[in-house]
Amino acid sequence: MELFYHPLSRYSQKVLLALYEKQANFYPRVVELSDPLSRQDFCQFYPPGKVPLLKSKKGVLLPESSIIIEYIDNEFSKKGTRLLPISPSLALDTRLQDRLIDLELSNVLFEYEQQKLNPEDTNHIKLKQLEKSIKRFLQYLDDILETSHWVCGDSLTLADCALIPCLLYAKDHFQIFKYDNLSRYWAQAQLRGAYLQVKEEIELAETEVLIGRRPIP
Repeated sequence: MELFYHPLSRYSQKVLLALYEKQANFYPRVVELSDPLSRQDFCQFYPPGKVPLLKSKKGVLLPESSIIIEYIDNEFSKKGTRLLPISPSLALDTRLQDRLIDLELSNVLFEYEQQKLNPEDTNHIKLKQLEKSIKRFLQYLDDILETSHWVCGDSLTLADCALIPCLLYAKDHFQIFKYDNLSRYWAQAQLRGAYLQVKEEIELAETEVLIGRRPIP
């Protein structure tokens, strides 16, 4: 398998977490979408030009982080962490929380980051709306975690792979220490070997951006 991704892309981090939790072997293919030549090469290979993208052993191209994770969970069903519960009701809840986290948190955080990029062009009304939306969803998660060890029960799942990369950003900008259950969750997430591997890749990529070896994605 080959994974086309960028370490600073949240959806790429989501898939990396899953791959490391599954102890799955893959060839990493870092794509610099902000570099014109790298983007051109990648778009020739995959015209939509979006990461992450998984190329299976049979050469099938799988886009979209949640689809990729379901594929590798089935492909490596006897290895590592089970990311989609066997129970139909738990599996349904896992897919639901995954979608909510992507749509209501990850995508909204991206909008928030975009607003903050250029202070002179910031729409402050829009920024306040985004902040309110993010805080409301963080409270929703905190309520869930009142009675749940992970997002969907006692085991890490697809939903946690979606949430953990979001908290990497939210922890500094939205004071998650104010949310008791979410703070506990974040502390335990940081102990996972998969998280430590992803964190190492992120830090390396950030260092390369700072010294000019990589453009910002």
